[in-house]
This record gives sequence, C-alpha cells and structure tokens, in this order.
Amino acid sequence: MFKVSRRFIRVWQRNFTVYRKSWKISFVPPLLEPLFYLTAFGVGLSELVGNLRYQGVEVSYVQFIAPALIGMSIMYNSFFETTYTSFVRMYYQKTFDAMMATPLSLDEVITGEIVWGATRSLIAAAIMLGVISLFGLIRFPHGLLVLPLAFVGGMAFASIGICFTAIVPNIDMFNLPVFLFITPMFLFSGTFFPLENLPGWAQDLALLFPLTHLTNLSRSLCFGEFDSSMLWETGYLLLFNLIFFPLGLLKMNKRLIK
Repeated sequence: MFKVSRRFIRVWQRNFTVYRKSWKISFVPPLLEPLFYLTAFGVGLSELVGNLRYQGVEVSYVQFIAPALIGMSIMYNSFFETTYTSFVRMYYQKTFDAMMATPLSLDEVITGEIVWGATRSLIAAAIMLGVISLFGLIRFPHGLLVLPLAFVGGMAFASIGICFTAIVPNIDMFNLPVFLFITPMFLFSGTFFPLENLPGWAQDLALLFPLTHLTNLSRSLCFGEFDSSMLWETGYLLLFNLIFFPLGLLKMNKRLIK
C-alpha cells in the first residue's frame, strides 16, 4: 500500500526553491521556442503548405501548429524533469537519500517529483500561451483552459518519466526512451500534420500516444471549439495517469528499497 500524505508538498517546495534560483534560464526556452517555430512555419513552410482542413474547418498552417507547440512543451518539460533531472537528484546528488532521512516516505518523495514535473509543464504552457496569444492564435477565454490541461498532461508524462527513471541502469540509457518513445510522438501525434494523412494502422497506433490526445485537446481549446470527443481525449489522459502514477511509485520502491 502506498504511503502518500500532503507532506509530498515539501518535496515540491524544495524543487521550486531550487527553480527560483535559476528561473531566468528556465524562462527563456518556452519564451523563445514558439517565436522560432511560428517564424519558421508561419513565414517559411506555411507559404508552401497553405491552408488545410481540420475537423471540417479550414485553418492556416500556423494556426494548426500553434496549439501543438504547447502540447509538445508540456510533454518535454515534465518528461525530462522526471528523467534526467530526477535521476541526477537520485543518483548523483543523493537528494532522495537526504529526504528519506526525514519523516518523508519514498512514495511522498516520488509523488513530489511527479507533481513538480507537472508544475514545470504548467509554467511552460503559461509562458507559451502568452507568447502565442500575441499572434492572435488563441481564442479567449477558452484558451485559458489549456492551463489545467497542462497540469493533467504534465502528470501523465511525469509519471511515465519516473517509470523510466526507475529502470534505466545509467543516465546514458535515457537515449532509448527518448528515441523510441518521445521522438515518435513528436512526429506522429498530429503535431505537424493531420492524422488523416497517415495510413489507417498508423492512425490507430497514434491513438495510443498520450501526446495525440493532448494535442487534440489543446487545439480544441485554442480554437474555442467543444465537442463530445473531448471527453474521450480527457478520459484517456486521466486513465494514463491512473496506470502510470502508481506504476512509477511501485517501480521506484523496487529500485530504492533494498
């Protein structure tokens, strides 16, 4: 039985304190990334692609890709926070050992790590939402719902990230999940082109990716369009959390409790 109480907030607080000391560095990527992408795709590739149809509505390519940028940022921030960064805290800095010498349980330490990873996604999404809105690509107030979506999506990717952290023997091995898990999602989750352009079997496979559902929800919210499919998309992310959050706790217990 997992032992998690509200004391996990202390782990979150510790990570937030460290983040504040270097927040300027962490602030730059989500600030400049949408500018680079929107400039490259909006000025360059958009001229070649032109408009495309998404859910029966004609949109420009830059309108299509802008919400996907937020989804990708949510994925990257939470996943890399609970893989490389958590591994450094666990293995090299021995931060986990120090925290477990306190009344905190291991489950509370790992829960704090996962929630902090989701918080990093929320912060990045908020910054990107502000930048992208300057281009008139976000419909408000609907677009503000991207923020709670960022936390839910961040929890999903932080949970799967901690699962990988629990099983990799060394930090170099993170190249495998990045190459085999993150990169395919980056390319084939409806981020750069509609899923309808893929063969049927590839569309079915893409539906297994959490980024596919995160991207679809982000687009619907940014476009200000609501339909029943959003319930299915949200349910998938919640189910993903319900599976991989306890799995991450279980795997980390097996790794760290001798």
